[in-house]
Amino acid sequence: MSDSTIFETRGDIAHFIFNRPQARNALTFQMYEDLREACDRAGADPGVKALLIYGAGDKAFASGTDIAEFRALQSAQDAVDYEIKIERVLSTVEQCRVPTIAAIAGACTGGGAAIAACCDLRLAARGAKFGFPIARTLGNCLSVANYARLAALIGPARVKDLFFTARLIDAEEAKMFGLVGEIVADEELPGRAESLARTVAGHAPLTLRATKEALARLRPPVGTGEDLVVMCYRSADFQEGMEAFLAKRQPQWRGE
Repeated sequence: MSDSTIFETRGDIAHFIFNRPQARNALTFQMYEDLREACDRAGADPGVKALLIYGAGDKAFASGTDIAEFRALQSAQDAVDYEIKIERVLSTVEQCRVPTIAAIAGACTGGGAAIAACCDLRLAARGAKFGFPIARTLGNCLSVANYARLAALIGPARVKDLFFTARLIDAEEAKMFGLVGEIVADEELPGRAESLARTVAGHAPLTLRATKEALARLRPPVGTGEDLVVMCYRSADFQEGMEAFLAKRQPQWRGE
């Protein structure tokens, strides 16, 4: 694990924490890999019955990929490889042997929202905000597999709503969408998340595992969508989006 994440086991509950509160838990490439490793470790430990995932501080669960990381994408293959890497991480979360629970406080956006969507259960503090604002920030896209995952969770119409408007929704609307199952007061989130994890940990593990696998099998396979990834990540708009974000100005989109 890097300095920006924490993984620890407390009894039969594993905890994974995004630990960059000073950066609203913006995700470095290494933090994604740390999450994948945490899921593997939790799944391989017969003493672990549930994995609780959350962000340090109260400002963010995770606010998406750190924009500075995208400077490393210098070719079409780099862009494809990035989305393949992210999809590998998300699939690992989704397929983790033990139930995964996202406890969401503050901003849960972009990659952070994608991670939360992969978890089996999601509960949110009342002040949480959710969204995928990339149409007004960077001009990139998700993998087709990730769009399919979101569509299976909340439906295509609501996926379009979130992406086309690029708005952030509050906890109440997120619950209405099906993004979260429960809302609690901000100060009650840690205790309630721990209680939920212990409830799940006390149930028959094979039943839970079979349920996860059965639901995964119901989702039809999808293509890679590499052409869409290359179109967005190699565009002039994506370069403009990065520069504008880092300069804290509005991007000037050209559609090319």
